[in-house]
Amino acid sequence: MNGPDEWDGRELPGSPGERPRIPSPRAAAEDRGPLPDAPPLPVAEPDGLDGTEPPVAPIAPVILPAPAGAPPHRILKSLLGAWALAACSAEETAAVEAHLTDCASCADEALRLREAVGLLHPADSLDLDPLLRSRVLEGCLGRRPARIPVPEWATPYDAETAKLDALLRDMGAAEWRAPVRLRWFEGERPVERETTVAGVMGHLMAVDGLVATALGLTDPLGTAAPPGAPDPLIRTETFWRAADEKQSPLATHAPWRDQSSALIRQVSFAGTKVAELAVPYGDFRLPLRDSFLDRAFECWVHAGDIAEAVDYPYEPPAAAHLHQLVDLAARLLPGALADRRRAGLAAPPQRLVEAGAPGRTLHLEVEGNGGGHWYIALDSPAALGTPEHTVAHIALDSAEFCQLAAGHISPEEAAAGQHGERDAIRDVLFATASLSRL
Repeated sequence: MNGPDEWDGRELPGSPGERPRIPSPRAAAEDRGPLPDAPPLPVAEPDGLDGTEPPVAPIAPVILPAPAGAPPHRILKSLLGAWALAACSAEETAAVEAHLTDCASCADEALRLREAVGLLHPADSLDLDPLLRSRVLEGCLGRRPARIPVPEWATPYDAETAKLDALLRDMGAAEWRAPVRLRWFEGERPVERETTVAGVMGHLMAVDGLVATALGLTDPLGTAAPPGAPDPLIRTETFWRAADEKQSPLATHAPWRDQSSALIRQVSFAGTKVAELAVPYGDFRLPLRDSFLDRAFECWVHAGDIAEAVDYPYEPPAAAHLHQLVDLAARLLPGALADRRRAGLAAPPQRLVEAGAPGRTLHLEVEGNGGGHWYIALDSPAALGTPEHTVAHIALDSAEFCQLAAGHISPEEAAAGQHGERDAIRDVLFATASLSRL
């Protein structure tokens, strides 16, 4: 006996016992083009018996013909997947969206496809997280500690230079010529200076050169380095004058990046031996560990200036790094107060205090990421600030405190929570702004 799939000759047309043929699938009516308008239904007349109308048959849905020049339904339906992925051209998108207003079935399918795309591929920014490098390095070092680790006080500089390098890599030649407004505070008033992105990078490289020469590395100014006290402003102007106007503005990127890498490498190999090495800044000096924090702060501030000039978002330092930068500014405040007193810009001390003895104190509270509590000695930089001798209190957000220390906002603009002696509060706010410089 033959099975259902075996040949027995009855498949031939006209043969005895011919099996019925199964026709091939037919194309849908709408695949051959727009359907014609349905004929109007006749209006029912009363039957004359009881004055009522007979039941009317349900009206079949009418599919309107596509506008002249519009693709047929089958083509528009096949484009729904690409439309949901935003992969259609402008003309296709317009045609599909016009079709969705007339076709309920396609509108329902389009809605389901859009929801599915949202679940499978959420919208993410194409920009890399600026902290990605730090997290990757932290994960790697957590598994295997570095044989030659970067000193803790140099990690903010390492992170901020890496962030700025990533920003510069995304910029074109035209953006390097974008005008940048540099702001700082001198005496009782704000000061501004306009340069370009390339000029900012030249400034950073010239001042970082102070740290480089203290470590025995090559001075980026070379033979053009000004003699005498290494003043940051004089070095910057020397670099700007020596810059070749015909040279590509991108030419400062690679030397700055190489210099920052050399600084990190040098202190990593030297370790704690160089932490207290003095770095001259003209009329004052900083130990190397504080100098690296100072350079990290300025790198972050000027990277923000560059990002603002080219309309690019820029993130603040990580909380642990920001705390180190705020701590440096707080530790420099007693000395800045003393400098302003010598210049006649601050009220004289109310009483003399021996070195290391407690004296009048201002409680500085910095809120938010990187914040904390600091007690600033008011009468002498050698005095000890203590909670028991607090005569004034200032509360500032960490971002606002850093903007004040960078000279980007004036002391009067700082929205500080203030309590206590008004003169002490004013002197400390102005001293914070005086920490800024070009």
